[in-house]
Amino acid sequence: MKSAGELILYKDFNGTDEEIFYPMASIIERSRRGGMDAKEERQKFYECFHRLLEISASHGFQGNLWHNYLTYLLISNENAYSRACEIRGNIEGSINEIALHDFEVFRYFFEFDLEELGRKLGVDCIPVLLHYERFEGNGKVFNSRIRDRICDLSVRLEQTENVSEFKDCVTEFYRDFGVGKLGLHKAFRVEHHENGAGIVPITNIAHVHLDDLVGYELAKKKLVENTEAFVEGRAANNCLLFGDAGTGKSSSIKAIINQYYDKGLRMIEIYKHQFGDLQSVIAQIKNRNYKFIIYMDDLSFEEFEIEYKFLKAVIEGGVETKPDNILIYATSNRRHLIKETWNDRNDMESSNGLHRSDTIEEKMSLVNRFGCQISYSKPSNKEYYNIVIGLAKKNGLDMSEEELMAEANKWELSHGGISGRTAQQFINHCLGMRK
Repeated sequence: MKSAGELILYKDFNGTDEEIFYPMASIIERSRRGGMDAKEERQKFYECFHRLLEISASHGFQGNLWHNYLTYLLISNENAYSRACEIRGNIEGSINEIALHDFEVFRYFFEFDLEELGRKLGVDCIPVLLHYERFEGNGKVFNSRIRDRICDLSVRLEQTENVSEFKDCVTEFYRDFGVGKLGLHKAFRVEHHENGAGIVPITNIAHVHLDDLVGYELAKKKLVENTEAFVEGRAANNCLLFGDAGTGKSSSIKAIINQYYDKGLRMIEIYKHQFGDLQSVIAQIKNRNYKFIIYMDDLSFEEFEIEYKFLKAVIEGGVETKPDNILIYATSNRRHLIKETWNDRNDMESSNGLHRSDTIEEKMSLVNRFGCQISYSKPSNKEYYNIVIGLAKKNGLDMSEEELMAEANKWELSHGGISGRTAQQFINHCLGMRK
């Protein structure tokens, strides 16, 4: 008989996870030993079942909830073995023996007959636990693809015939999807806590793809080439997407993350008021086997703002060099990021005696740290109509090109002028008016 106390690597769980696994494992262990108080154990079981239902609803699990939950623990637990296997798969060394030991414990709980436990405790809800059907709309923690993969892995682990096969299934998942929050999510934001900066998953990232962005083919090509080089471990540059508002700069970054997530690319969004946390964020991700884009949307600085100095140090100027698995991607409506004034161009600024070259070089030094600079300019009338027509076809909008162009022209005159954003808003309007 195996015990949860025998785990070595897969030992530290967080919050609710710990409140379910160890109490449930104790109930199973006591039922095997015999002599348990059925009434007391029944109450503990119902408490575990309650928490199990809550986590299953939030994560979108279905089928055997106990197996789903054990699988979730395996793919969420960041330890020496799981981190080593993420994106790389099988590894060599003695740690494999320790991993086998822990997987044997987990397999023991997989194989335990919960129906037998239900008879001993006198509970009648075991069939629900074993054959749970999720309700529509639940499961917001993971995207549907990852959620379904977790449920599929749970079924595969049920069917393994030995612990080696069990280990291979889990390791294969680590290779394909990674482990923990960094492995199971595409994008993250930064939250500042008392103990420093935390990285929090973004669970509702837009499912936009590069093919959805009509036009800007040269800009997208340059962005893809730089990102592919980065993902494949070749030399790549920090990237600045600049140009007019509504031209698809931010959407291009989101599309890049969706396209290269399977290859280990992740995104962390950070705002300029959080630049003081950049070093802390980098320290948390620099030794992981993923590639990270630190994303700064709508980046610009007024003359009095000095946060850009933090960014300069992180990119290229600090004592500690930026890790190879991190790039900075930023979007901005300003080419030079930092607001310039006419005083910057005077030979001598009377207020503090700074030479022109000193002031301008200081402000230009930030943008020069972006080796890949991509322009997204406002489309011409023809390009605007092409974007409208392309979006209409993608969305199945049944209107003639002549009617589309006439209505699109009316729309842009009262909605901020021609841009990719204006075209998308026009198409959304047309779709919303359909009955």
